[in-house]
Amino acid sequence: MRQKYVIKQDRRRRHLIIREYAVIDKYMRMVASDDLREDHFAKLCEETYDSGMIEKSIGEGTESLIAALRTPNLYPIEPYAARIAESVRYLYDSRSKSKVELFFDDMDLVSQVPLE
Repeated sequence: MRQKYVIKQDRRRRHLIIREYAVIDKYMRMVASDDLREDHFAKLCEETYDSGMIEKSIGEGTESLIAALRTPNLYPIEPYAARIAESVRYLYDSRSKSKVELFFDDMDLVSQVPLE
């Protein structure tokens, strides 16, 4: 599956918003990832977090941040969760950036599995 996460820090409202999108149309399998457009993605989930809780979790370390970001509706696998947490930390450290987009293709994970 090809997924996209849009991570946005709303400093004014003191929120973090994560939106999860995926390409779910089976006919899009043949379309190269570089050729995907916004309308090829379907929104799967949106979660809003209190910035105070996120900042506290950042201070407690990566595992704590990942645990805070995971919800019953948004539960990315570990490699994706780690990259999302890294991006959240980047947003909270940055004064100029307020939005990050991450793209994941499960086929990249398959190609990393060693053959026996």
